[in-house]
Amino acid sequence: MTASAQQSPSALTIERIFSAPSLTTAAPQQIKFAPGGHQISYLKGSADAPNIQDLWLYDVRQNTHTLIVAAASLTDPNQPLSAEEKARRERQRIRSSGIVDYYWSPTGDALLFPVRGTLYLYDIAHSQVRQLTADSVSATDARFSPQGNFVSFVHDYNLYLIALRTGITYQVTHRQSATEQYATAEFVAQEEMKRMTGYWWSPDEAAIALTRIDLSPVPIQRRVDVYGDHSELVAQHYPAAGSSNVALDLGWFSLAEIMQEPEEESDNNSPHLAAITWLQLEQRHEPGYLARVTWLPDSQSISYQWQNRQQNKLTLWQFPLSQDAPRVLIEETSATWVNLHDDLHFMNDSRHFIWSSERSGYKHLYLYRTDGSLIRQLTSGDWMVDKLNYVDEITGVIYFTGRRQSPLERHLYRASLNTSAPGQPSQLSSQAGMHTIVFADDGRSYIDYFSSSRQPPQVSLHGPTGERITWIHENRIDAQHPLHPYIANWSYPEFGQLKAEDGQTLHYQVHKPSPLADNQRYPAIVMVYGGPRAQRVTNSWGDYFTQYLVQQGYVVFKLDNRGSGHRGRQFENAIYRQMGTVEVADQKLGAQWLAQQPYVNANKIGVFGHSYGGYMALHLIMRAPELFHAAVAGAPVTDWALYDTHYTERYMGTPQDNVIGYRQANVLTYAEQLQRPLLVYHGMADDNVLFTHTAQLAHRLQQSMKPFEMMAYPGEAHGIYGHAANIHRYKLIADFFNRHLR
Repeated sequence: MTASAQQSPSALTIERIFSAPSLTTAAPQQIKFAPGGHQISYLKGSADAPNIQDLWLYDVRQNTHTLIVAAASLTDPNQPLSAEEKARRERQRIRSSGIVDYYWSPTGDALLFPVRGTLYLYDIAHSQVRQLTADSVSATDARFSPQGNFVSFVHDYNLYLIALRTGITYQVTHRQSATEQYATAEFVAQEEMKRMTGYWWSPDEAAIALTRIDLSPVPIQRRVDVYGDHSELVAQHYPAAGSSNVALDLGWFSLAEIMQEPEEESDNNSPHLAAITWLQLEQRHEPGYLARVTWLPDSQSISYQWQNRQQNKLTLWQFPLSQDAPRVLIEETSATWVNLHDDLHFMNDSRHFIWSSERSGYKHLYLYRTDGSLIRQLTSGDWMVDKLNYVDEITGVIYFTGRRQSPLERHLYRASLNTSAPGQPSQLSSQAGMHTIVFADDGRSYIDYFSSSRQPPQVSLHGPTGERITWIHENRIDAQHPLHPYIANWSYPEFGQLKAEDGQTLHYQVHKPSPLADNQRYPAIVMVYGGPRAQRVTNSWGDYFTQYLVQQGYVVFKLDNRGSGHRGRQFENAIYRQMGTVEVADQKLGAQWLAQQPYVNANKIGVFGHSYGGYMALHLIMRAPELFHAAVAGAPVTDWALYDTHYTERYMGTPQDNVIGYRQANVLTYAEQLQRPLLVYHGMADDNVLFTHTAQLAHRLQQSMKPFEMMAYPGEAHGIYGHAANIHRYKLIADFFNRHLR
């Protein structure tokens, strides 16, 4: 065999995409600095089992990587998860198993991690693992207390503490009914607000703030989760748009009372109940949501963010523990809605804080006093700040990621707390692409998780001025890399811009088969999402199904329509109270551009999307049959009146106050217009976009005598992650497009 034959590229297959070893390689996940910054921990799967994550340590001084805990050595990976943990993982979009999260002790001498609900403690000095909770306990939301004397966790919607010195377990709360839950984030808080916890330690470890929720006001949706070998009737409290949310309160208690208990093992029959002071949030404020909770550094006050039900007002409150009433620090208002963020940072003196706001039309950072007075704006310009990453109070410098260079790239920047030029921060990252940053507690170094359209994810260690210290995961595509057999056939995207009908810029990317044959017109597939706050078109490493389609002779096109994220309020707010309008218009504009390209067959354009993308695919195939000739809609929303309150009402209001908007946004309104081939698939245990959406669509199409194809996936939730299910799903999609576009 000749050398050229040996080096001939391999054809990418769907089986290979979803099989080990990962084509991307097992890049480190959940990267965290140990206190002191000389060790870095991370999760990584093995080459043979990339989805079962183990716990690793990287020693910066020795430049060594050490596997410290193999998940398979602790529990059976097939051991069932509790319903609470399954739901939590679905909200966090966790696709892996094994060790999926972990925490450093404040002193850096131990690591805490759960494995399928059981808590373990890893002793750094002795390299030993100790089981903290009984096998019968299913612990979620576990963490160390700020001083490291306790481990806290939630079990059966009650809060527990383990005193590490004595080993005593304290049950802090004791719920009285099936609808009462403590220290837990409700469904919409987890799914839509990205608040995954319901309790917060004070920095001095003397108190804990926690939530109490009552599910009883929320209507029950009874659904049947169908699995391969059984079915389950599930009564889910699901707050559909226009219906009631949970009853919620925030309280706090002192640990001093609990610690007065006798030093002996407690049991659940004699719980150590805390005397909790409740803030009476729903009596103090108009109906709404508890968005965020943050203690001030002096531990004398709790701050919380209350968002009204309409979501056009977000108020930051301070509640001093010594007083009986909160006071307003900041109130953000909008004619449409106010986006939530995680950029609140209180300074160590508890008298100043940093806050982000979109009041200028773009998200930027501001410095305030805790009397509510603005000191100065820290960033400005027609670009978005992504995240406040670190505040160095000693040097008076802040670090943040943002889109000043381009909305398609995320870079790390530095600015002064005393800046007189908020529009001119210093850029520290140099490689064009997407940077995700994790700082050490002392700010002396940071981890940069980077990728671009030409570079799969890399992980590197940097100093505070941006210089790279070392690679943690260089991910060079050499002869041993899993991608090496396929890279010669790789299709890199071309980026471009179109103008929406209101003049705003739309970004797109297109992948073409290579080489393009002369005078040949290729079928094309539009990969769509289109939903608010999301973004498909970035200078980042792409998805492998796109590469597969391109190698099969398709052009693949992606466009971020108005309503998408990271472009400012005007761009995002275009969908307000009218979902399914400007998004459809922009995607049609993209398809018209695509059809005009000399290498595209204008009569063979398909569209594929999942979730909001499935919703978009349905609108496009029903309302633009002159442009789209086949569609695949995965787990689609079909009627926004069936989706949850916080997400839907933010953009649409309620079904009661926006009747026309809901009707126009409803896919079923256009079902009788279906002329082209359609494939719909849905997980049969979806607790987010309920299977009811697809069932209603199927019934309407049947009643209209419209032919379509449908595939149901037993046991799968909103994200279909199973190895076999994914191979089946993408083969199904590829076969569908081959039958109708080739």
